[in-house]
Amino acid sequence: MAKRILTVTAASATVALALSACASGGTTGDAATNRGPITIWYSNNETEIAWGKQMVEAWNAENPDEKVKAQEIPAGKSSEEVIGAAITAGNAPCLVFNTAPVAVPQFEKQGGLVDLSSFEDGAAYIEARSGDTAEQYQGADAKYFQMPWKSNPVMIFYNKDMFTAAGLDAENPQLATYDEFLATSRTLVESGAAPNAIYPAPTSQFFQSWFDFYPLYAAETGGTQLIEDGEATFNDEDGAKVAEFWKTLYAEGLAGKEQYQGDSFADGQAAMSIVGPWAVSVYKDAVNWGAVPVPTSEGTPAEETYTFSDAKNVGMFTACENQATAWDVLKFATSEDQDGQLLELTGQMPLREDLPTVYPEYFAANPAYEQFGDQASRMVEVPNVSSSVAAWQAFRDAYTKSVITGEGEIPAALDSAAEKIKTLISKP
Repeated sequence: MAKRILTVTAASATVALALSACASGGTTGDAATNRGPITIWYSNNETEIAWGKQMVEAWNAENPDEKVKAQEIPAGKSSEEVIGAAITAGNAPCLVFNTAPVAVPQFEKQGGLVDLSSFEDGAAYIEARSGDTAEQYQGADAKYFQMPWKSNPVMIFYNKDMFTAAGLDAENPQLATYDEFLATSRTLVESGAAPNAIYPAPTSQFFQSWFDFYPLYAAETGGTQLIEDGEATFNDEDGAKVAEFWKTLYAEGLAGKEQYQGDSFADGQAAMSIVGPWAVSVYKDAVNWGAVPVPTSEGTPAEETYTFSDAKNVGMFTACENQATAWDVLKFATSEDQDGQLLELTGQMPLREDLPTVYPEYFAANPAYEQFGDQASRMVEVPNVSSSVAAWQAFRDAYTKSVITGEGEIPAALDSAAEKIKTLISKP
């Protein structure tokens, strides 16, 4: 199974940006108070389908007059393109349990999303469930056009057998600092134990930076987003350190520069990979693995290290005629009981405060997920800004050229990307 990544393409982003926009909706008119049947979409991931089916069955058994009809998101180039087209056509479902945070600003611009804060208990419910993490999912004026739902905090998976073959300590790998990580990587490759130390996708799609630069930048800065308060943050000393670290890996042949068709970690082409808890079940029979937090220049303690969230959320769409029911379903689906079902069935982390405390029995019975439950309290999301996809693409283009290809100086490349991003996100 390949890494679960967002598949919005630059072309689909362009299509979305070209769609006519109107003001985003709160709960207005009769729809805000109407009750009755609703339709929802969920991911076509096997474990999420299982979660969705049991959730719907449980709701329908208790609410025969407000039944939920559920289906997988229709096929298309990407979920985001399908959702955007449904908004334009006016036939979006009430809820989509697979809404990418990066796409929310565009869906909002299209007028497709309901402001969940406009429900009487909207903001209070979201903030009580997700705690301080909820703030990263706010739009303008502290409104919530998405329900923070589930995350896959990424960490470094490593192949214990390859580490042992290279003469390294597989139980206590030296990976905490950049210097340690580079030394370990050189040993892995020079010993012949691994063709590559690590092999993040070296391609130019905007989202690829979420699985190389961004987790390490989050860690190096103690939780800073790529863009904050209308300004790029990455063109500073911390951003340069992270970029130089990756540039060294590529320059020394420790990370592959050519696109790999498949899963390099599962296929034995790389000794390490940056992945989330979804990988626990995927790799359990394929790789003898261990996991550690992403490195920082000085070696931040594990219990203080931040990373990228790789979250998917829930959107409520303005085409929904029975929004009162949809809101109740959304609260039911994100209740403590249903979040526990999500954890059990998918291994993904609900965006709920104090996960290890709320579900101690799960983590005791599933120790492989315990460190992800802890890591879920220290995550950074993509910024909720206008032209989000285009902003990430501007960053990726600069990163690809200066870091992966090795052309030009990193500080100048980061400054140039920051200027482009400032222009992009300032547009209405």
